[in-house]
Amino acid sequence: MRFWFYILGAATVLAGAGMVMSASKAQTARAVANTPRAADAYQFDMTRIDGKPLPFSQFRGKVVLVVNTASFCGFTPQYEGLQKLQSSLGPKGFTVLGIPSGDFGGQEHEKNGEIAEFCESKFGITFPMTEKSVVKGPDALPFYRWVKAVLPTENEPKWNFHKILIGRDGKPIAGFGSRTAPDSPELKQAIEAALAA
Repeated sequence: MRFWFYILGAATVLAGAGMVMSASKAQTARAVANTPRAADAYQFDMTRIDGKPLPFSQFRGKVVLVVNTASFCGFTPQYEGLQKLQSSLGPKGFTVLGIPSGDFGGQEHEKNGEIAEFCESKFGITFPMTEKSVVKGPDALPFYRWVKAVLPTENEPKWNFHKILIGRDGKPIAGFGSRTAPDSPELKQAIEAALAA
């Protein structure tokens, strides 16, 4: 009797493990299915902070620095450096693209109008901004899910002001963590190399 009890218990454990494995495989399959298949960033459409369409294709042929931003973060002063990059390198075929997000500590205004007013009044931002968006996890913008799938390192924001450099061909070149300031030699050299390519 005890023997059959052990056999039954082992079978139950194995069946449970199989169900867990099946659930894990299903989650992986869903994640793969939800990863956008795109040759370049020009396949993605976003929405401007004023609600109008913002197709990434409008940046075709430019070098783009995509930055997830926030208004109440210790890194918020980086807006100043980002605007300086925009002003100095914009004429050479470069643009910053700001993507406001409250994903990290809820450090962003609730309304897009508040974000726009903050950026204009505090930092004189002239580069394009999207509406407030999700930038990490399964609900992230398709652009961010694609970058995570194709960029080897620093491919997903871990905090506000993470930077992703997109080349003139629409392909991601590199990611830079929040602590990499806009005026850091590492970032400036990468942007200049992309502009020269």
